[in-house]
Amino acid sequence: MNSEAIESMVRDVLSKMNSLQGASPVVSAPTASKSGATVNDYPLANKHPDWVKTSTNKTLDDITLENVLSDKISAQDMRITPEILRIQADIARSAGRDLLALNFERAAELTAVPDERVLEIYNALRPYRSSKDELLTIANELEQKYNAKICAGFVREAAELYVSRKKLKGDD
Repeated sequence: MNSEAIESMVRDVLSKMNSLQGASPVVSAPTASKSGATVNDYPLANKHPDWVKTSTNKTLDDITLENVLSDKISAQDMRITPEILRIQADIARSAGRDLLALNFERAAELTAVPDERVLEIYNALRPYRSSKDELLTIANELEQKYNAKICAGFVREAAELYVSRKKLKGDD
């Protein structure tokens, strides 16, 4: 297989990831034309490739097999930004998929939280791992330190449910 064919396959996979999962290159902050995106703007990589930029300002054209193999594309270039997640939320909401939109908004909030902390919070949310006070402390941290209000609400809800279902640390 020649490098042109492989590059074409990589570009196709990246485009499909963007259109199906919102998990390929990321966009810059929304402008007036990007805010309020609708289902008609989907998939972004096909309909608005000019909107799609990585966090290091690379474009879809910059993401080639050659650049990947020569380390000109880093893992950071492939990380999604809160802006693209919010645009995906707008698109989902315009399609009547409000719960999916909420998930995109929650994910946008989590981009501000360091990966290690996300994993710690995930483990703390497992049954019997945390007290109610520990969960409420996490919720406050999410809200105050990371401005993650939706995620904080989920953790507070989990704390209340764990109380009623006897799933807190020491209940087992």
